[in-house]
Amino acid sequence: MGKLLKKLSRFNAMMINDFDYVKQDRDAMEVLFTLLAHRCERGGMLITSNLPFSKWEVIFKNPMTTAAAIDPLVHHSIVLELNAAGFERPLTRSPSMWRTSECSG
Repeated sequence: MGKLLKKLSRFNAMMINDFDYVKQDRDAMEVLFTLLAHRCERGGMLITSNLPFSKWEVIFKNPMTTAAAIDPLVHHSIVLELNAAGFERPLTRSPSMWRTSECSG
């Protein structure tokens, strides 16, 4: 794990998209916690999640680990909470619904 953390430290930024999407076992969450703890003071991070921080216990499986993971993330950060639907295109819509019209001026 140490080699991987050192390698990842070379990047200026790291993005974890859909943080809560895949449910992992406790061992995988320990690895994720270690990555977050290591990364927080070493470079930029962008994390997206459909869950508010208050529900991250389902990710880390333990209230103490959850609090320990969230604390450094929010310490020097900007948190954007978007409470709106429709930021991503639903995959079920047909392509014709996304056509645009040219304006003549």
